[in-house]
Amino acid sequence: MKSEKAKGIICGILSAICYGMNPLGALNLYQEGMSTTSDLFYRFGFAVIILACIMIAKRISFKVNKKQVLVLASLGVLFAISSLSLFMSFLYMPAGVASTLLFTHPIMVALIMAVFFKERITPAVVFSIALAFGGVCLLYYSGEGVVLNTTGVILVLLSALSYALYMIVVNKSSLCFSTFKLTFYALMFCLVCVGLFSFTNKDFYIQPITNLNQVVYILLLSVVTTFMSLCLMNIAVKILGSTPTSIMGALEPLTAVVIGVFVFNEVFTLNLACGIVLILISVLLIVLQDKIKKIGSK
Repeated sequence: MKSEKAKGIICGILSAICYGMNPLGALNLYQEGMSTTSDLFYRFGFAVIILACIMIAKRISFKVNKKQVLVLASLGVLFAISSLSLFMSFLYMPAGVASTLLFTHPIMVALIMAVFFKERITPAVVFSIALAFGGVCLLYYSGEGVVLNTTGVILVLLSALSYALYMIVVNKSSLCFSTFKLTFYALMFCLVCVGLFSFTNKDFYIQPITNLNQVVYILLLSVVTTFMSLCLMNIAVKILGSTPTSIMGALEPLTAVVIGVFVFNEVFTLNLACGIVLILISVLLIVLQDKIKKIGSK
């Protein structure tokens, strides 16, 4: 049991680091002139091909029934909404700040589990929500007269909510699939959603790949931030559950902030630092509440 739990923890940590590398691929592709939908379409397309090849090599069946298709389709829609809104938020605010706001998803997981699955709301959860709200306020007003774009904030909070729902559906579904099969179908439906979304506006049309740099950044997004991140996350959720896995995501914003500051020269103010710390503490309190309660009862 201990080795299984350790496996879940390691997978959760690695998944968070991989997902936190989103800005490295997305922002470089924006600099190469690619749109959000093009970034994501190629990202998911390459990832689906990789997963299909792995499933064929491992002789994993592609067969699913109607009930399973509905669950898998819902996962695809949720991840598509989360990815589109997150990548769009990068156009309105620093990627490190957006990734930190995305990290409010563990708070959303805890609230949804409490409201819809009757998990008890503890004082730690209430205090965590208050800290997270304070952190978001600090991020919104980042100091030196700079106020974050409201559209960007709404987009990234939508991304966080969709991501929280994705994790809960994975945890609560009765799908007995291999990680590869689950991720393959979730991304396949996600790819379809992004493709359909590209027809909603001429600015969202899928652009052709025109140079090697674009291929490299697309592969980074496909292999590292999509394939590896989702496979590792699905393993962690199945072993640890939604809330503990979400706390491992503390490394997501930290990774994104480091990339934003050192690679893309994004400004890092005292307000941003304090906001990030408050959000990280708020989420840590949620996952550590049981241990804190045991210590207090001794």
